[in-house]
Amino acid sequence: MPSKPTLPVVTAYGGRITIADVAEKAGVSKATVSRFLNRRDELLTPEIATRVESAIAALGYTPSPMAQALKRGRSRLVGLIVADVTNPFSVAVLRGAEKACQDAGYLLMLFNLGEDGQHERDAIETLASYQVEGLILNTLGRDEGAAAAAARRGRPVVLVDRRHANMEADFVSIDNQGAVRMAAGHLVERGWDDLLFVTEPAAGVSSREERAAAFRAFVAAHPQAGGRCFESTATEAAALAQELRELRARGRRPAVLASNSVITLRVVDAVQRLGWTFGRDLGFVGIDETEWASLVGPGLTTVAQPTDALGRLATACLLERLQGLDVPPRQILLSGQLVVRASSAQQ
Repeated sequence: MPSKPTLPVVTAYGGRITIADVAEKAGVSKATVSRFLNRRDELLTPEIATRVESAIAALGYTPSPMAQALKRGRSRLVGLIVADVTNPFSVAVLRGAEKACQDAGYLLMLFNLGEDGQHERDAIETLASYQVEGLILNTLGRDEGAAAAAARRGRPVVLVDRRHANMEADFVSIDNQGAVRMAAGHLVERGWDDLLFVTEPAAGVSSREERAAAFRAFVAAHPQAGGRCFESTATEAAALAQELRELRARGRRPAVLASNSVITLRVVDAVQRLGWTFGRDLGFVGIDETEWASLVGPGLTTVAQPTDALGRLATACLLERLQGLDVPPRQILLSGQLVVRASSAQQ
């Protein structure tokens, strides 16, 4: 069962010093403390300013950055909505976006959908209630109300990896067609001639559809290499294992191209259950580089996505919009990098 969407959490710390505490200790009004904090000392006598300053130091009071920003009409918050925060791709993009936000003086607020793609509109509405200035979406793109919610709120939106129907927005992604051609071409060059493209259910998710279409186009252009697509779900591990058995039983040189790191893990599990060895019993290339790819079997060949750059570019596009840039929606596609290991070598 998919996990429930994760809402942003605001934690209240017991005993937090407030502006009222400062005012009481200094023997002044809250308005007087506010004037001091907003650098309007000229409206205070030196004696009162000193009392307020001493009270702040004694209590260790720190003004809320968000409250200060909202007074100036800016929250300096950017909202990021992801379909599944446990997906290594989403985590890596998050890190890149977070770094770019920090460099620009913004904070990133994360909303995890927990793979429930029907609540993207709710996520947008929730983050908007926290006064985020713009949104970065790395979601499934299946909630038809998401585009309307974003337009209604009037905040700039940048899409990462997955497009949304009817949503006019900047789009940042890996070049999916190029990544698949690179991976499949590498397998064929290494002598594997019966390819299986394994993907999560593709309908309605643009990145999955683009990669599956690119694979079919590659097979059509390379008749010497057989190939078909297989959709794998988390609850049907046995079906994937059976598909691999049938692939190998055809008597050719079989190889798998995994559409992402989630599928790579499923293929690794199936291969281990079957007692096979990558590079000997089955060739393999997976889209998405992971920290553990070099540790599985003889090492897994991957197509590394420029995840940090994707996060940074998405943030840069958003900040440009916040600064007033008014141009038609842009599409930025980055190339993947082939990382060759033994799983694609004929042993």
